[in-house]
Amino acid sequence: MENQFLISIIVPCYNQAQYLDECLQSVLDQIYTNWECIIINDDSPDNTDEIASEWVKKDSRFRYIYQNNLGVAAARNNGINNALGEWILPLDGDDKISENYLNKAFEKIKEGYTLIYSNAIYFGKINKEWILEDYSLNKMLYHNIIFCSAIFKKNHIRYDTKMDQGLEDWEFWINYIFSHKEIKICKLSSFEFFYRIKENSRNNTINTDNYKFLSMKNYVYYKHWRIYEKYFGDYFTLYEKNLILSNQNKDFKLKLESKRIKILNKFLSFFNK
Repeated sequence: MENQFLISIIVPCYNQAQYLDECLQSVLDQIYTNWECIIINDDSPDNTDEIASEWVKKDSRFRYIYQNNLGVAAARNNGINNALGEWILPLDGDDKISENYLNKAFEKIKEGYTLIYSNAIYFGKINKEWILEDYSLNKMLYHNIIFCSAIFKKNHIRYDTKMDQGLEDWEFWINYIFSHKEIKICKLSSFEFFYRIKENSRNNTINTDNYKFLSMKNYVYYKHWRIYEKYFGDYFTLYEKNLILSNQNKDFKLKLESKRIKILNKFLSFFNK
């Protein structure tokens, strides 16, 4: 198969050794075989090195890189920079993919799509379906609607290593989408990604810490303010729109209250006859 369809799976690891075998087995089980898997050990204090070495011995498509502890964004970038494939799939060391994910993505790649994702399954502490929204640029700018393990064509865009608190995948997608004049994005209706829910995780921390969450959202906004201004208007425009909507809401409430009082008066007058 042509090397242009080689999919490079990037697996950053930090304190995930207990889940790593399960993750890498899901890679080995792929029906689509033209892949490589680069395991990036982000100076993990557990036995990631030992487990990764066994997988490298098991199949030559697995490769192993050790780096100093620089965070998940830097680990993904390291993997992308060393990838031989034109297509990238970031996969955290505690998550899994279905055996058909690469195969279904390959069919969409042949149709000219640049970025492919799917519905997903939560597993671990929570077990349920995760139905992702269909792609919309406005929705994407408001909040992340694509999980980190989408498959995309490699270009010059990399993850922002300053976003060590989280949301780096959301910022990456915004940056990646706007790096193309034209981009085709496909959401598969099937369930191809398995996202592990743990009691303690970086995502759980930022989602429950409002200050960190807003700080990272503000960082994304200010980094890409020209994009947000183009699609939503500048601060003053948004402020004026908000005032108009607020006043309209007040008028609506007053009219609703007036109508409610009229109905109540009619009701009371009927029983007072």
